[in-house]
Amino acid sequence: MQTQDWYFVGLFLLVAPLLPLAALIIPRLIAPRKPNPIKMQTYECGIETVGDTWVQFKVQYYIFALIFLIFDVETVFLYPWAAALGNLPLFAVIEGLLFILILVAGLVYAWRKGALQWA
Repeated sequence: MQTQDWYFVGLFLLVAPLLPLAALIIPRLIAPRKPNPIKMQTYECGIETVGDTWVQFKVQYYIFALIFLIFDVETVFLYPWAAALGNLPLFAVIEGLLFILILVAGLVYAWRKGALQWA
């Protein structure tokens, strides 16, 4: 009985690599291929590109986006905790508050470093 349960895991390990491979191979087999010079041109939202297309963006934009993403994703973990707050033991409440304190410490650190200044 125990070994029979592992057959599903083995079957999954065999089938799982086939799905992404099928998603890559099938379009190559059935997709139409009619390249021409117009199709091979660089396309930017319907507007022809003028000048050099390699523009260097400030790193600060990416840092700002990463900080937002980190805090946004981390706060999603607070929803289940807040929903079950009335039924949680004291240890879980303290752990949740510690998690919030770590997030606040990260926010204060980013604020002091000037990562949240939009210039």
